[in-house]
This record gives sequence, structure tokens and C-alpha cells, in this order.
Amino acid sequence: MGTKLLVIEDDANICDLLRIYFENEGYEVKIAGDGIEGLSYFKMYEPDLVLLDIMLPEVDGFELLEY
Repeated sequence: MGTKLLVIEDDANICDLLRIYFENEGYEVKIAGDGIEGLSYFKMYEPDLVLLDIMLPEVDGFELLEY
């Protein structure tokens, strides 16, 4: 199993670009579109690395870091 990445980003184009790039490099990638979904995925998926956008709907990146 490869390194697990979680991308928390609300822009679908950026998500697609990051997913394609990192999957081609051999990483497992999960995508979350907002902070609430990102927190849920973080708990379930236990990623090795999180790429976190700061400006998100619902819960922004700074608030998410407090959880």
C-alpha cells in the first residue's frame, strides 16, 4: 500500500489536477470538498499527509486545524 494523501480543497479543478498528479506518482489520494467532510475523512482514512486549503466552506482550514 502506498502513502495516503488527503486533499481538502473546494475547487474541483484543483482536486482533479492533484489527484491525477499524485496517483501517477503512486500515492493513494482521497478528496474532501469542505472542512467537515475533510475532518470525517481524516478520522476514517488516517492519511500520511494532508494538503489543506485555508479558504473552505463550512469550516475553514484554520478552524479545522483546531480539531
